[in-house]
Amino acid sequence: MSNIRLFNDKQIRTHWDSEKEEWYFSVVDICGVLSESSDPRNYWKVLKNRLKAEGSQLVTICNQLKMQSSDGKFYNTDVLDTAGILRLVQSIPSPNAEPFKIWLAQVGSERIDEIYDPEIAIHRALEFYRKKGYTEGWINQRLKTIEMRKELTDEWKDKGATTGKDYAILTDEMISAWSGMSTREYKAHKDLTKENLRDNMTNIELVLNMLAEVTTTAISKTENPQNMTENVSIARRGGSVAKSAKDSFEKETGQSVISKVNARNKEMLEIENRENK
Repeated sequence: MSNIRLFNDKQIRTHWDSEKEEWYFSVVDICGVLSESSDPRNYWKVLKNRLKAEGSQLVTICNQLKMQSSDGKFYNTDVLDTAGILRLVQSIPSPNAEPFKIWLAQVGSERIDEIYDPEIAIHRALEFYRKKGYTEGWINQRLKTIEMRKELTDEWKDKGATTGKDYAILTDEMISAWSGMSTREYKAHKDLTKENLRDNMTNIELVLNMLAEVTTTAISKTENPQNMTENVSIARRGGSVAKSAKDSFEKETGQSVISKVNARNKEMLEIENRENK
């Protein structure tokens, strides 16, 4: 999915990769915004050669996608993902780049603090959600799910999950078991792209997802799975427990648990049961 984003009235071509769940940005357009050059294409050409001579890995992680040019035709265009763009920003002297550099330094410092004192991360999350405009009731529920999620991922790690892909597979199996949709389908249902799915769940969705996670953790601790296949089976069983609760809730209330409500309407998230609309 390709579209145009505006930065100070300047167009930046972007592409959303639904498979990788990653944004890609036109490097030439970013160079134009940061350098304010009248010829951003040539600016990138010169910068690219300099980075290559310096042995920078930025050039090697640069990909190409067909994007529409000003003449209406599609050409192969150098693109970088979000992480790559943040590295590019550090290579271009620009008043627009400085806020990004400060942000990067702050993020690195905060991450180190959180390693030594995890409670800092919890307080930081609390303030983050408040600044985003979430209600106090929803925030309290969300912080509980963060704790449950941490216990589950620790258990998966202890039982052999070693990569982000492993965690993604297990999470997807569990969510699919209780919701009837894959994580990607669930996000599409809520009109999300890169946003965190849990940050866009209603109270009842959070509760059921937390039930799936707590159950999966408990089963895993009891049965001590030895490989990924056994972990997947347990994730599905944990999700099935939440599905039973979901089915009972829907039968008693006559309302669907799975909601299209997302964080663009934060007040609605705290309403625990809402018809799909």
